[in-house]
Amino acid sequence: MIAWTMRVLVVEDERDLANAVVRGLSLQGFAVDLAEDGAEALDKTWVSSYDVIVLDRDLPAVHGDDVCRRLVGEGAVSRILMLTASGTVDDRVQGLGLGADDYLSKPFAFSELVARVHALGRRAQRPLPPVLRRHDVELDPARGLACRGGGRLDLTPKELAVLRILLAADGAIVSAEALLERAWDENADPFTNTVRVTLSTLRRKLGEPPLIETVIGVGYVIR
Repeated sequence: MIAWTMRVLVVEDERDLANAVVRGLSLQGFAVDLAEDGAEALDKTWVSSYDVIVLDRDLPAVHGDDVCRRLVGEGAVSRILMLTASGTVDDRVQGLGLGADDYLSKPFAFSELVARVHALGRRAQRPLPPVLRRHDVELDPARGLACRGGGRLDLTPKELAVLRILLAADGAIVSAEALLERAWDENADPFTNTVRVTLSTLRRKLGEPPLIETVIGVGYVIR
């Protein structure tokens, strides 16, 4: 299953585990950022918007409980998956009582982590129809399939993510900044032409007649 445009923040101070989770989620198609302590996590949430925050409970600088409490208190829309080394019922109840949306004990199966992040991400995003359609283009996010005129398109995960954003906009213009924010992680250089290059290859693969329109100085749209 591809994560499409889901943005995830992993907050974990155990470096090996953090790197493994970030790498694994990235391979699943998520746009993933990493914070190694609670203070850094709060800083990143003030700068970027995340669909899901994978939050270790026992963090340095600012404890995970305090991070969760502050995010919930400030009305953050991010869904929070709390990680902890303790799996007792009382500990789970306490974590959920802080405002976390889900709870996962360490050690955990990576496949379960992915499934829980997917489930929380679906709750964080605006509901969309199972298949996105516009003109003769169809996109089935759950199956990772895109077609035009009945013929399957061979698209990369990034091209699929960009197409999903444009189709979901339902005729509204999407800026390059919004595409970069939703389909790439924080390591993407905003001054590079990565969005333009991806759109160029996507347009070529979509074929004729042209589908994606450039609105100069504003962004891109599928009318």
